[in-house]
Amino acid sequence: MSNRLANESSPYLLQHADNPVNWHPWDDAALTMAREQNKPILLSIGYSACHWCHVMAHESFADSATAALMNEHFVNIKVDREERPDLDKVYQLALQLLTQQSGGWPLTIFLDPETLLPFFGGTYFPKTARYQLPSFVDLLLRIKEVFASKRDDLNEQGARVAEVLGKLITPAADTHAMADADLLSAARSQLLEQADPSDGGFGQAPKFPMPSTLGYLLDQWAFNQRGNRPRDDAQRQTFDTLITTLTKLARGGIFDHLGGGFCRYSTDKKWMIPHFEKMLYDNGQLLSLYADALAIGPDELFSDAVSLTAQWMLREMRHEQGAFFASLDADSEDEEGKYYVWRRDQVKKLLTEDEYLVVETLYGLDKPANFEGKWNLHRYDAWRAVIDRLSLDRATADALLASGKAKLLTARNERERPGLDNKLLTAWNGLAIKGLAKAGMRLHEPTWVSAAAQAADFLREQVWVDGVLFATWQVPPGQTSGSPRHPGYLDDHANLLDGLLALLAARWRDVDAEFARELADVTLAQFFDAEHGGFFFTANGHEQLIHRPKPTMDDALPPGNGVMVRVLATLGHLFGETRYLEAAHRTLNWARGAMEQYPAGHCSLLSGLQLEVEPPEQVIVRGPDESAPAWRQAASQGHCPWRSVYVIPYSAQVLPSYLPRLVSTDMRSQTVAYVCRELSCSLPVDSPEALQAEL
Repeated sequence: MSNRLANESSPYLLQHADNPVNWHPWDDAALTMAREQNKPILLSIGYSACHWCHVMAHESFADSATAALMNEHFVNIKVDREERPDLDKVYQLALQLLTQQSGGWPLTIFLDPETLLPFFGGTYFPKTARYQLPSFVDLLLRIKEVFASKRDDLNEQGARVAEVLGKLITPAADTHAMADADLLSAARSQLLEQADPSDGGFGQAPKFPMPSTLGYLLDQWAFNQRGNRPRDDAQRQTFDTLITTLTKLARGGIFDHLGGGFCRYSTDKKWMIPHFEKMLYDNGQLLSLYADALAIGPDELFSDAVSLTAQWMLREMRHEQGAFFASLDADSEDEEGKYYVWRRDQVKKLLTEDEYLVVETLYGLDKPANFEGKWNLHRYDAWRAVIDRLSLDRATADALLASGKAKLLTARNERERPGLDNKLLTAWNGLAIKGLAKAGMRLHEPTWVSAAAQAADFLREQVWVDGVLFATWQVPPGQTSGSPRHPGYLDDHANLLDGLLALLAARWRDVDAEFARELADVTLAQFFDAEHGGFFFTANGHEQLIHRPKPTMDDALPPGNGVMVRVLATLGHLFGETRYLEAAHRTLNWARGAMEQYPAGHCSLLSGLQLEVEPPEQVIVRGPDESAPAWRQAASQGHCPWRSVYVIPYSAQVLPSYLPRLVSTDMRSQTVAYVCRELSCSLPVDSPEALQAEL
């Protein structure tokens, strides 16, 4: 027997379609039923790769007695947070207001059927009381009793929550308490205070990669290097924190050393044991970050991590039409991490004696088991140090490691694979496009750039419908063709714009330039707060919820307002469009109070502020395609976050508005470059050497 979720397309919702719980999707029918029956709404929000979501489903939602209690006293609504991030943002925030604690998944929250305001909530609740949590059944009985006997108290509490939510949409600050330079410096100082100098990252366990934060430190380091400014202790600590973290991540068990790709976070401070789910958004962002770090100089560890991750995305996460799937589950065969970990004897049987010696020494099999009596591969040392310890020559060691890893990967591929969430999410694909475009350009892998372009083509053709961008695309069960769902959110527009700009820098295409401008105009029209500045998370015509957020804080994904500031600054300077620059400025002005209150939590917005302090520059190269590599190399020395480089063929029709357009027939066989600053360009530069000198 199935419930209403059987008609959904989300893999997460379909996982619950055969529960004895009478689940509903979030829609008018479910909300109307709750009002008419005067039952509280039990809202459960999760996602398919979430381990504790699976645990709660197995313990409670698959249990007929628990389901009977839920069905009798509640209207039960299940939401995929990846399809409806608007609901997730609103009710995660409401939970924090109710409990003064951070939320998470599964989100379990109880709503008044009339106002849809929450009156109690939490995350995972066990079937029997443990972890200092009540049993889920006891909680349900208590909620039923309180809803029936203390409705007035709940209404008063709901009114207070609504009042606080209303105050969160703050107007622009009239004055700035901190100078721009002080604000930028304060964020760096706070982050360095939180940094773990020995193991990298920030704080203690659990540890998240935090690519937006690390990217901010990298950019701050680069801006301070600009113009040969004096190097101080903070500058050295910034560089050390960044490189230590990137090194520990690439060596750690959070990275899949056989198949590529990073897991979502580490459960320990040394990055050894991850939560094994793999998310597209993490890997897209980390590709971008490592590509930027490699601009400082070559690093074999970083290059290998980028290559393996890009290969994994193309091999395992790519839809046949070019876009990328959402995630891989943490579990297989109902056990977290089972797909990835090894027994020592398994490895010995698969490898030759010499291969095993190399793999054992590099990945810690000569040390105590680190995951429930098994080994999750983790590098304790540099590859060069391992080679020296084993007294091997480099070529022999490389060959043994390559053959050993290939055998292990082949054997692992025969195991039951973690579940794939095959939704195509626009926002996450935008991050993947950006990562692949930047990594492909940095490591000279045109196939990655082509993959990014194919993903952009898919989104333009499938989720951009009559000027409306949609958030998801899915093939429903039993059907052969997919369709878009859910009008897009701010993150979809912002991250896709960011991806298109990275793609234009890697390979200029008129279709991408036109799409970027159309998308920017729609985002301004539908999401921008014309009264106060800043961007709402939902469009003007979106379903009205209890709160319409305007996110500013860095999270697993960068906030849409932070991305939009950078995107609009770049687009505004590229196309000479002052509307974009004004919207970026007003967004920064609106968010100024939040940034000054906690600078370290607003790195994405502060990256946009940096582009107001030091306006971006564009290097425009015009010429035949075959001339591009030498010119691009001349313009791309080092990590320069203030600079964008675009190689635009003479055949292009969509050009920066202030770029000279009249190029004589005689000149079309030549390559020239323009350095553009403050909406004006230099005279043409006629050689890569002259361009490098100009920069």
